[in-house]
Amino acid sequence: MLYTPLWKRLLIFALCAWGLASSLPNLFYSKVEQHNDAATAIAAAGGVATSDQSTALAQWPQVLPSALVNLGLDLRGGAHLLAEVQVADVYSQRIDAMWPQVRDALRDLRDQVGAVRRMPSVPGVLRVQIANADQISVAVAKVATLATPVASLTGVGQDDIVVTAEGAEVVVQLSEPERVATDNRTMQQSLEIVRRRIDAAGTREPTIQRQGTDRILIEVPGIGSAQELKALIGTTAKLTFNPVVQQTTNAAADPGPRNSLLPAADQKGLYYIISDEAVVSGEELTDAQPSFDQNGQPAVSFKFNVSGARKFGEYTGAHVNEPFAIVLDGAVISAPRINQAITGGSGIITGNFSLEESTNLAVLLRAGALPAKMNFLEERTVGPELGQDSIDAGKKAAVIGILAVGLFMIACYGLFGVFANIALVINMALIFGVLASIGGTLTLPGIGGIVLTIGMAVDANVLVFERIREELRIQKSPARAIEIGYERAMSAIIDANLTTLITAGVLFFLGAGPVRGFAVTLGIGIITSVFSAIFVTRFLVEFWFNWRKPKTIVV
Repeated sequence: MLYTPLWKRLLIFALCAWGLASSLPNLFYSKVEQHNDAATAIAAAGGVATSDQSTALAQWPQVLPSALVNLGLDLRGGAHLLAEVQVADVYSQRIDAMWPQVRDALRDLRDQVGAVRRMPSVPGVLRVQIANADQISVAVAKVATLATPVASLTGVGQDDIVVTAEGAEVVVQLSEPERVATDNRTMQQSLEIVRRRIDAAGTREPTIQRQGTDRILIEVPGIGSAQELKALIGTTAKLTFNPVVQQTTNAAADPGPRNSLLPAADQKGLYYIISDEAVVSGEELTDAQPSFDQNGQPAVSFKFNVSGARKFGEYTGAHVNEPFAIVLDGAVISAPRINQAITGGSGIITGNFSLEESTNLAVLLRAGALPAKMNFLEERTVGPELGQDSIDAGKKAAVIGILAVGLFMIACYGLFGVFANIALVINMALIFGVLASIGGTLTLPGIGGIVLTIGMAVDANVLVFERIREELRIQKSPARAIEIGYERAMSAIIDANLTTLITAGVLFFLGAGPVRGFAVTLGIGIITSVFSAIFVTRFLVEFWFNWRKPKTIVV
């Protein structure tokens, strides 16, 4: 008689039941997905489901696991973008922001260097001319004191700017270590902002990863087209607060050096000439919420961080009764007159907003602006029909594989082959249950990994059954032959699958995209196949043997 402790049998049964229950929703994927989408849409609209919708949403029992396996772009359809981040734009922004500091630093040396003036230069380079050319070394030394250490491990001990002299001009530009550090920060910030915007849209399992030095790969399953994805990502919501130089109705007015001519967002034909030097920017916001102004119209309230609040308070205090432009994405949405110093670090943006527009603006401001422009080098839209064809082909391959393996096992091992086939079905259920529970994504190569697992899953059973046959040939009793078969095959099974699991791990950590999808399903399949072959089949064999108590067995 074969014996396994009760706790172990209950644990095996519980794991098998969990695997079957967790995988069941995926048999009705489209129906459950439609119900979930309907529920999301109804909740987002703030409405109440109709009786038909409520019935549909309640069809799946709440007590059972309801997580679905996420389908990748190649199966579900969606959009693929490869974006190039214009990191050089950030160099120009950094250098332009240094001009007030350089000007203030040289102001203390006015008696030595004379008057200072900013000269035209290429982007990313600041040129400042001084009146007394013979004092250029003094000016360079003073500006060099503005340098700070590079904030990265690769630039330890080096300054963030390089200050040189060319005739009567002080030339300031970012050092090479600071450029590298800036590139990394820009890419990291771009990745995070893109991820926040896409996540806010409620998409499932997007792939957002850096490629090379300045590119970002974006794949979002379930979105209608690449244009929709570009619109979602490209909404920059770049907010700045700039001094107003002049108000005009001339669309061709010359703004002058370091000024810009921008249209009013809510008044056609009205333009503002504003200074390019923003007093504070959206990066210094800590919060933005939809609200209402004193007239009950939709607006957006905001709060600055400590540095933003200080700069905002100092500027408004020094420019009372002057207009102040609030610029959003290249348009002046409001140009209020400063009545008094605003020292609290908070304010409100008013305009001709609808409630929906004010809510969306607040969301975009909280997510932050992209630090640099992105050019899209590749755009692809994968239709859901192609993905469904891949799913259907994968199902057909899996069914054929299971039938072929099942017939082979029955032909070679009879009743024991039936037990192996039952364990194989449970193994498939466990794979999908684990994928759904961990939020894994199933891709087309992942289906290949599952089909491969079907063939590999019975290898352990073959080892065990052949070992049992050997024990029966030397006249061991059936019970003893089964025990020895499982015991002595264990080490070979573990060794064979461990090496494959290591390979799957290498593919996952060093691969990308489709390779990782294959590695995920292969790795999960190896673990579940070992469990089903060693424990599930033994559970079935032991149950049958103790129930029928045969004198002889044929394997």
